[in-house]
Amino acid sequence: MKALFIGGTGTISSAITALASSLGWELPLLNRGNSNGRLPEGVETIRADIHDEASAAQKLQGRRFDVVADFIAFEPEAVERDYRLFAGRTGQYIFISSASAYQKPPVTPFITESTPLHNPYWLYSRNKAACEDALMAHYRRDGFPITIVRPSHTYSDRSVPVGLHGAKGSWQVLRRMQLGKKVIIPGDGTTLWTLTHNEDFARGFLGLMGNPHAIGQSVHITSDERVTWNQAHQAVAAALGVELKAMHVSSEFLDACSPTDLLGPLLGDKSNNAIFDNSKIKELTPGFTAAIRFDQGARRCVRYMLTHPETQVEDPDFDRWCDRVIQALEEAKAKLRP
Repeated sequence: MKALFIGGTGTISSAITALASSLGWELPLLNRGNSNGRLPEGVETIRADIHDEASAAQKLQGRRFDVVADFIAFEPEAVERDYRLFAGRTGQYIFISSASAYQKPPVTPFITESTPLHNPYWLYSRNKAACEDALMAHYRRDGFPITIVRPSHTYSDRSVPVGLHGAKGSWQVLRRMQLGKKVIIPGDGTTLWTLTHNEDFARGFLGLMGNPHAIGQSVHITSDERVTWNQAHQAVAAALGVELKAMHVSSEFLDACSPTDLLGPLLGDKSNNAIFDNSKIKELTPGFTAAIRFDQGARRCVRYMLTHPETQVEDPDFDRWCDRVIQALEEAKAKLRP
């Protein structure tokens, strides 16, 4: 079986690339070659910028694939380009959408694939939904063999998932924990959230590749475990061997005073309960279940980051901003305290 991955080196796709390669898939990756240092042996790289359609078409001339999966399409124009490139040349086209496209705020905390796609807070999510609409139209009108996959919060060993971090990743949050500083947790920390390790996600994804029953379907792939943000941060602190000092701050306040836009990532995503019904992926991939509990995953992440200095990216701007937010709230409490 032969699959083309567009991208293939990100948090989600790198685990799928490794697993597919180990299972004997012939797997060329089409990307610019900037992040291919950790690819499994034998994986082919087709060096091209997919945004340059003419160049990509030239590089792909004469090739056909059992599966094409695009991990870096974010707007309808991108999937329309993919339709032009791959219609009639693949047995299945997999689009990686996002569970953040589901209705916000949710009417019910239980999410199925039939939950409406409506997120007024986040353009990223609305664009993913628009991509789905465009692809479904091609499936219904032209028979383009699509499968839509909606990941939720998926993480790898290389980065600890937390409720709030800066532009340079989560390492600064770990440093604050190590230094005994307070860590900001959005809201009151009791939102139920689903965190899925990329190795678990990859096993579900492989069950969809080349699966005729997945054509025309939309499927999310997540863990069945739910943790609160308080529990998630406590698991990270325990993995570090330190006490968690939490500072709970409303998502609205954080968005209002942040130098970057937090409306989408918080009010449009992490502030809402996320409890997924995974019946569909289990039906399409018999035996699938996410096996890595978050406390186990947190220990793996912490161990990896502590032993790989390249992941320890300092973020002094984010650190100072956290200090200012916490100081302002502490001063406000002191002034208002009777």
